[in-house]
Amino acid sequence: MRDFNARRGADDADELWLLEHPPVFTRGVSCHAEPHRNPRDIPVVDTDRGGQITYHGPGQLIAYLMFDLKRRGTGVRRLVSDIEQAIIDSLADTGIDAARREGAPGVYVDGRKIAALGLRVRRGLTSHGLSLNLDMDREPFTWIDPCGYAGLETVNVAELAPGADQDRLVEALSSRLLALSGGEPTGARPVSQVAAR
Repeated sequence: MRDFNARRGADDADELWLLEHPPVFTRGVSCHAEPHRNPRDIPVVDTDRGGQITYHGPGQLIAYLMFDLKRRGTGVRRLVSDIEQAIIDSLADTGIDAARREGAPGVYVDGRKIAALGLRVRRGLTSHGLSLNLDMDREPFTWIDPCGYAGLETVNVAELAPGADQDRLVEALSSRLLALSGGEPTGARPVSQVAAR
């Protein structure tokens, strides 16, 4: 992401990368928290995104957004709100009623976090993005204060909508995210597609 934003020109298309991470705890720039427990010795990686500590692993969609906010003509707060709405609308397609939570970026279902956001903006260019829990092992979340909130529960799409077509959900969300770039979606480059679980 750093390399892409460092070499991109004003006319280069935005990109959206879709992927999964192996098990890893990541910390934002202002976070120094360690897991309370880590019986599987999952790596802890410092990143240059905003936010606190979180967990990523198989069964979780990661979407990295390399968007030019100057070209989009809006600021980061609006982008965060628009990303949250894209997630909410995509989950609604599967019958999941999700919502924002005041003062706590991300998307929630009945108080449980289903999607997290963590962005970096430098020279008007974004990196990092969001994670959406599709069908993952949620136990490592209990070893941390997810996103800095003690006792915050998480939830999976597969638990709330067992019959949902996750490939279709990922496709719908990626289409909505691409529309947020302010440019044509042809500039997007999905790195990998998350398979339905």
